[in-house]
Amino acid sequence: MEKKFDVIIVGGGLSGLATAHFLGKRNPALKIVIVEKEDRPGGAIRTFRCDGFQAEWGPHGFLNNTAESLEILNDLGLDREMQTAPLGDFRRFICFNGKLEPLPQNPKMLLATPLLTLPGKLRLLADLWKKPRPEDQSIGAWAAYRFGPGVLPMVDVAVTGTFAGDLDRLSIDAVMPGVRQLEKEQGSVLRGVIKKKKNGVAGSKGLPAMVNFPAGMERLTDRLAGEEKNLLLSTTVNRLERDGADWLVSTGHDLLRAPALVMALPVNASLRLLEKLDKPPVVEAPGARIANVVMGFGKEAKVPRGFGYLAPEREGRFTLGAMFSSHMFPDRCPAGHILLEALVGGRRHPERLELSDREIVSRVYEDTSRLMVLPEPPVFTEVLRSSGAIPQLEMDHPALLEWRRAIEKKLSGLHICGFGWDGIGMNDVIKSAARTSEAILAEKPAESGQAPVKPVYF
Repeated sequence: MEKKFDVIIVGGGLSGLATAHFLGKRNPALKIVIVEKEDRPGGAIRTFRCDGFQAEWGPHGFLNNTAESLEILNDLGLDREMQTAPLGDFRRFICFNGKLEPLPQNPKMLLATPLLTLPGKLRLLADLWKKPRPEDQSIGAWAAYRFGPGVLPMVDVAVTGTFAGDLDRLSIDAVMPGVRQLEKEQGSVLRGVIKKKKNGVAGSKGLPAMVNFPAGMERLTDRLAGEEKNLLLSTTVNRLERDGADWLVSTGHDLLRAPALVMALPVNASLRLLEKLDKPPVVEAPGARIANVVMGFGKEAKVPRGFGYLAPEREGRFTLGAMFSSHMFPDRCPAGHILLEALVGGRRHPERLELSDREIVSRVYEDTSRLMVLPEPPVFTEVLRSSGAIPQLEMDHPALLEWRRAIEKKLSGLHICGFGWDGIGMNDVIKSAARTSEAILAEKPAESGQAPVKPVYF
């Protein structure tokens, strides 16, 4: 049976739900349908609850420094419900020479930190006269050239905390296009930041806060999904095709027709459906799989106040890092307990995910107990193994973005967003959804606009 809509959205994760929200808000008359192959909306956003412990399968929150995300919270009334953990109140740590050291989040801390030697701190200033290299580089190569090799452990943990990735594989042009643009325009990152501050466009003052909800991150996507009258779950897209000015989407049940089609899927899922329309430059983008090891401890555990810690590769740790979840947000575990969520695997060590749950828990406990006081084994454990992977914006990603721009111009009414195209953070996904909705309403491809200069908060 053929069904007609104004917009078909393929993908019921955060990207698809946010796109539908912005479209419905700006034009309530639009008839929108969302097609989702799983039996639940939300995609990678999923909250775990058991025996009084609460953790996350996917993202653990987002920063309250993005207008589009704050708009959604306000629209849904979640701004009155959200919990915040300010970065200024909770330290983040790096595993450095076998112990936890606070990461510097401001120039004063950077001058005092033992993470850099005095020559390493002075080397940072060489950025002022280092001529920009025009070609794309890995984040590791770029950072070493601009600021010196001493910064690489800190760069490593920033990459680990965001992508569970490899600083020697991720593309600086893909991950931080705003910083690269600033570097090329001003000849120096530091000079560009100073100029922005003088012009009053350096962004809000102070550090942002991490946002979550008492019921977990799934609360956001559940509220977004509750707005949608036409949300088709357990529905697989078999084929996409053009029919005159319309798009036809064939599922196992229906034939959906609309002038606008949004591919709001993770990169590889989109490529598998779109490759028959226009061959992409890569068959599959790389991904990083991780396991979240949930561990509950009794009152004997002494965990430092903060967000958690990350370990650079050179430390040789089994665990990528751990979040001190019950410090950040209350009521994540029974009274008198502490909740840690440790990450294992990532781009560099997928083989660790082949171990049994028991072996993973044992090795994570052994690793973390050498960094903090955990005198007794955990009283609660669970290994959350996500079925999806974190898209890696590596050296071929800029070419993939060029292909997306070309196919959107070539095939009118097609809009491509989703996890991994314009970043992997929740704020990145929501911003991309907002741009996509504006493009649909304007009946033209989305404009990337001026790439923002994103601060690095580790």
